[in-house]
Amino acid sequence: METMSRLTERVAIAVLLLGGIGMLMSMFLGVADILGTQVLSMPVAGPREITESTMVLIVFGALAYTQVRRAHIRVELLYYSRGPHTQAAMDVVTDIAAIAFYGLMFWQAVVEAQFSYRIGEATFGAVRFPLLPARIFLAFGVGLMIVRLVLDLIIDIGRVKSGAPPPVSGPEITAPELRN
Repeated sequence: METMSRLTERVAIAVLLLGGIGMLMSMFLGVADILGTQVLSMPVAGPREITESTMVLIVFGALAYTQVRRAHIRVELLYYSRGPHTQAAMDVVTDIAAIAFYGLMFWQAVVEAQFSYRIGEATFGAVRFPLLPARIFLAFGVGLMIVRLVLDLIIDIGRVKSGAPPPVSGPEITAPELRN
């Protein structure tokens, strides 16, 4: 279990870094297009099409890593006013609901990727950019999220039985001057 957890965390970090590279690419491409259009009167071809595909990389690249950190948004007013057993039970319900939601999303992402492959789907515009890589990455990112949710579900079921406190959410504060 611990090995699988570490493996998914490493893959999530790699995918997150890939999303970060996609964000940098989009940023530089956008700046180049603005400078080219406004300053040099020579627009860059295809920034919109490429940026559309990198948005999938950015969003779904961060999804699983955010789950590893348990940093997704939740209503904590009720959550932290309960004991550890109840918190764990709430986490189990959340995990099951998220697995169902992302399971449906994964199913549709795979269907879309298959369709995109069959028809050779590409963007319209000055540059015909293939959409299949973005469709595949979407399915991969959602699939990784499901794997992480299943691992968290197993951990949370164990927490219901043991009464262990919830895992740390968000980044840990390590600088001594920030600890109180």
